[in-house]
Amino acid sequence: MGGGLGGGSSDAATTLIALNLLWGCGLSRRELARIGLSLGADVPVFIHGRACFAEGIGERFTDVALPPAWYLVTVPQVAVPTADIFRAPDLVRDTPPIDPSGWKPGAGHNDLEPVACRLYPEISRHLVWLRSLETVRGGARMSGSGACCFAGFDTEAEARSAHAASAAHFAAGFSGFVARGVDRLFRSP
Repeated sequence: MGGGLGGGSSDAATTLIALNLLWGCGLSRRELARIGLSLGADVPVFIHGRACFAEGIGERFTDVALPPAWYLVTVPQVAVPTADIFRAPDLVRDTPPIDPSGWKPGAGHNDLEPVACRLYPEISRHLVWLRSLETVRGGARMSGSGACCFAGFDTEAEARSAHAASAAHFAAGFSGFVARGVDRLFRSP
């Protein structure tokens, strides 16, 4: 809860997909995404199931190709209520959109990150640490509205080494994990 990894949204998407199959509804992914949008803006992207740009309020997708990567995800010991981030008067709300066709890995930024770091300095500590690691590819970012932070690596060994270094640096209470990046969760039916 409060980690910015979309746990509730992915659960809702999985439930919609499973019920569609179990009940033989025959709804397309697009129809399921439309239903999912009524549950939350992140639900449709999990139904879509591919690396993409989500635009609008989460209902328009442009697929993107991601290079293979391994990720270290750190979990600061704070829960970030998304509503607090969106209520903040200093939240930047006029960033020009990125054209998905011109996007490259590592480009762009998360407008929610400065607000989350101000409200929850532990997030900033994790980002500063991750950004100091020499083998990080493309910098470190905060996930969603926070609090989890992540950095990409070329190899599993680099990510696991960074995980061990992070555990030693943060010592007691450190939580994190290594995950292989995927750009597609499943094949469309």
